Amino acid sequence: MRPQILFPLFAEATSLKGVGAKVAPLIQKLAGPLVRDVLFLSPSGVITRRRTNAAEAVDGEVGVFDVVVDRLFVPSRPGAPLKVRASDDTGYVHLVWFGGSPQHIDRQLPRGERRLVSGKVERFNGEVQILHPDWIVPLDKGEEIPTVEPVYPATAGLTSRVVRKLALQALTAAPELAEWQDPAWLSKQNWPGWRPALEALHAPTGERDLEPDAPIRQRLAYDELFAHQLALARRRRARQITPAPVIRPGLASDALMAALPFTLTGAQGQAVAEIRADLAGGEQMGRLLQGDVGSGKTAVAALAMADAASSGFQAALMAPTEILARQHYQRLSPMLEAAGIASVLLTGRDTTAERRERLDALATGRAQVAIGTHALFQDAVRFDRLGLAVIDEQHRFGVNERQRLQAKGDPRVGGVHLLTMSATPIPRTLELTQYGELEVSRLMEKPPGRTPVATAVLPGSRIGEVAKRLKAAIEGGAQAYWICPLVAESEATDLAAAEARAEDLRRILQVEVGLAHGQMPGARREAVMADFADGRIPILVATTVVEVGVDVPNASIMVIEHADRFGLAQLHQLRGRVGRGAKASACILLYGDTLGETAKERLETLRRTEDGFEIAEEDFRLRGGGDPLGLKQSGFPAYRFADPIRHRSLMLAAADDARLILGRDPDLLSPRGEAVKTLEALFDWRNDRPGLD
Repeated sequence: MRPQILFPLFAEATSLKGVGAKVAPLIQKLAGPLVRDVLFLSPSGVITRRRTNAAEAVDGEVGVFDVVVDRLFVPSRPGAPLKVRASDDTGYVHLVWFGGSPQHIDRQLPRGERRLVSGKVERFNGEVQILHPDWIVPLDKGEEIPTVEPVYPATAGLTSRVVRKLALQALTAAPELAEWQDPAWLSKQNWPGWRPALEALHAPTGERDLEPDAPIRQRLAYDELFAHQLALARRRRARQITPAPVIRPGLASDALMAALPFTLTGAQGQAVAEIRADLAGGEQMGRLLQGDVGSGKTAVAALAMADAASSGFQAALMAPTEILARQHYQRLSPMLEAAGIASVLLTGRDTTAERRERLDALATGRAQVAIGTHALFQDAVRFDRLGLAVIDEQHRFGVNERQRLQAKGDPRVGGVHLLTMSATPIPRTLELTQYGELEVSRLMEKPPGRTPVATAVLPGSRIGEVAKRLKAAIEGGAQAYWICPLVAESEATDLAAAEARAEDLRRILQVEVGLAHGQMPGARREAVMADFADGRIPILVATTVVEVGVDVPNASIMVIEHADRFGLAQLHQLRGRVGRGAKASACILLYGDTLGETAKERLETLRRTEDGFEIAEEDFRLRGGGDPLGLKQSGFPAYRFADPIRHRSLMLAAADDARLILGRDPDLLSPRGEAVKTLEALFDWRNDRPGLD
C-alpha cells in the first residue's frame, strides 16, 4: 500500500488551483495526471535578466529597461507589426508585436508614463528593439520581474509561466520524508535532502543548476535510478524464488552436440554452462544471452532447447519477424531432427490444415520444439509441457508478449524458464537499465571461419567508382547488399530513393537487382529475399525499414549510402550481414557532401574495429545528452531526472545499493528500509512506469 504521507502527491492534477477541464489534458500531456508528475516537471532553461539602458544594452541578452513611453504606431496593413517607441536618457527602445490588441498595449504602455520593460535585446538601425516584451510593469512593481526566471516546457494553451505556478503549487504538497539514501554515501556526495533538492530544482540560480552534473540534479537522478534498480532487483528476487522445472542435459543434448557442424567456442561453452546451471537449479531462469552478429547465440539456445527435450519438456523460440522465424527453423530443424527432436514452425501465414496439425503436435507433446513469431502466444496454442521460452531480439517484444508466452506453461510443473537473446551488444549501463533483473551471458568471440570484413569510408562523389568495382565483383560470382538511407524521415521518399537506386544499378550493371522495403506485401518481400538467399538475384537494394536478417553466406559486399546518417550500432548490424562465408568481404560506407566531427568519429570507429561491444561503448559515448538513444522507441525507461549517459556512474552505484539493501534487509523492515519503501511508492516503477522491461 502507498504510504499515507504521499497521498497529496498522488492526487489528480485537477486538485491544483487553475487546473480545470480545459487545462487538465494540457498538463497531463506535458507532465502527467498527478500532482507528483507536475512536481517532477523540471525547468528546461532559465532567463537571466540585467538592468541596463539603451546605450549599454548587449545584443542577445535579456535586458530590463526603465523607459518613458513616446508613442504607439498601429499598423496600417494586415500582417504588419504593432510598435511602441519608448526611450531613456541614452536612446530609444522600440517595442514590437506581431499580432495583439492595440487597445491592450496602449493600456499597458500609456503615453508619457514610465514603465519597466524586459525582453531580449536586438539592434535595428543601431537602436534597441525588443520583440514581444516578456514583462511590462509600473516602477513600483519592479520586484515582480525576476532576475533569474525558470523556463518550463509549454504547449499550445499553456504557457511556461502558468506551468511554473502549477509546479510551485505542487511543491507545497511535497512532504518532508525520511532519508532513504545511505548516510555515508549522501555525505560523501555532499548532496542536499530530497525536499531541499526539489525546492532548488524549481528555483535555479542559473543555467549551471540545470546541468545533469549539478548536485541537485544528481541527487534526484540517483533517487530515480535507485527506485528503478530496486524494482528490477525485486523482480529478480521474485523470479529466483519461483519454482521451475529441473532441466538437465541428456541423450538428445548429446545427439545435438554431435550434429552441430562446428565446435563450440570457449565463450559459447561458458554460456552453455551458465544456462545449464540455471536450468538445473529448480528456480525460474531469467538470462540474457548477448552476442555480436555471428557469435553463435542460436547454437547455444539450441542446446538449451535440447536439454529441455532430454528432460521431458518442450521449448519455444519466438522471433520478431516471419523471415527470421523461418530462418531459425530452416537452420535448426535438420539438427534437431538428427538429435531425435521434433519441431514445428508457427507463423501467421500457415494454412488452416498446417496450423491444425502443428497445434495438435504441440498439444500432445509429439513436437518438443516450437519456432515461430507472435503466433506462438495466441490463445489457440497449447503446449503439453512447456519448460523453456527463448526470445530472439528481446527488445522487439513488449513485456506482455513475453509473459503471454511464458504463461503457456503448466503451473503444476512450475514457472517457464526464460532465455532472451540480443544481437545488438549494449553497454553495461544500458544492460542494467533495460535488463537489470536478468543474469547476463556475453559471447565475446566469434566462431572460426568468420572472415574479417574490410571496411572503406568514401565520399558519395565516388559512387560511380563503387558501382564499377561492384560490377566486376558480381561478374566474379559475388552477391551484394545496397542499403539506401531514410531520406527526410519520409517513408515515401525513402521508397522512391531505393527504387531509383535499384533502377540505376540495373542499367549500369546489366543484372537483375532485387528491391525489398517495408511497404511490400510480406509474401512478395519474402520471395525477393528468398531469391537473393538462393543466389538467383546478385544484388539486393533495401531500405532501412526492411529486416535484412536472412543469412546469405555468399553475400560478400555491403554498400551503405549516406552512412553518416546512421548510428554506429545500426551500421555494425548491417555490416554483419556480410563476412558469413569463406569469401573475402567488404563494406563500403558512402558519406554525404559534408562530414561532421561526430559522424567522422563514428565512421572511423567502424573502419577500425569489428568488435561489437567496443562499438557499442563508443556509440554510447558519442551520442551525448538529450534523448540520444531513442529511449521511447527502444523501450528504455522514460526517466524524469536521470540521463543514462550523463549519470552512468550513478546508475552503477544505484544497482549496487539496491542489491546490497535487499540482500541485508529483504523485507525492508529497518528504519532505512521503511524509508526506501516510501521511495519505491514515490516513483511507482512497478505499477505505472513504462520501460521497466
